[in-house]
Amino acid sequence: MKISKKKHLEMILEKVPNHPNPKVDLEQYSTPATIAADLVWNAYGLGDIDKMSVLDLGCGTGIFAIASSLMGARCSLGVDIDDESIALAKITQNSIFDEHDIDNANANFIVGDINSFNSISDLLNESNFIKINNNETSLNRFDTLIQNPPFGSQEKGKRHADRKFMDFAVNSADVIYSFHMKNTEEFVIDYYRDLGAEVTHKLVYKFPIPKIYDFHSDDSRDVKVIVLRVENFKDNIDD
Repeated sequence: MKISKKKHLEMILEKVPNHPNPKVDLEQYSTPATIAADLVWNAYGLGDIDKMSVLDLGCGTGIFAIASSLMGARCSLGVDIDDESIALAKITQNSIFDEHDIDNANANFIVGDINSFNSISDLLNESNFIKINNNETSLNRFDTLIQNPPFGSQEKGKRHADRKFMDFAVNSADVIYSFHMKNTEEFVIDYYRDLGAEVTHKLVYKFPIPKIYDFHSDDSRDVKVIVLRVENFKDNIDD
């Protein structure tokens, strides 16, 4: 079953739970269903989802991997450092896929720390993860990567934490959808360009930040984020 309306996709994604135990050092904020649905719907329209391999990097509870499978991805993989989130992503995937008659082997979720690796190929080889689904699928590179990395806004030592995600992304996929604070747009565009990639499209959202950590003073506030669609013109995979 492939979803034919964006609103229907959003309604299904509302069943994806938030992080079960948000960890401030990981800057875990769940992407709302309305934003996830809009992003994946636009990516689908640009030919980046249907029949493609999709990597959801820093996947949390798996909303982008699940959305991609619902929209016809050949296979999707979610990777996150947090084992609690991965466990919940697997449970949610099984429930949603069973309800909508999607092969559960279409999506997988694994625990992985990208700080220890340069690319998804390195991470999966180290994990002895040899197949994404029942069909042999190349682990060297994905067609599309979606990431909502930590912004590094809370601890000085972790500022620019999203740079590692950007480095990893260009080594792992041909097309990248990357979330960033709107006020860092020019820096991020230049950073991707230095990595041999070019921004082709932009989406701007008001991202709601709920009061989930001790340092939050407001019940909820919106921050302006930008999602950049990046085409990777440089072959960053070592021969």
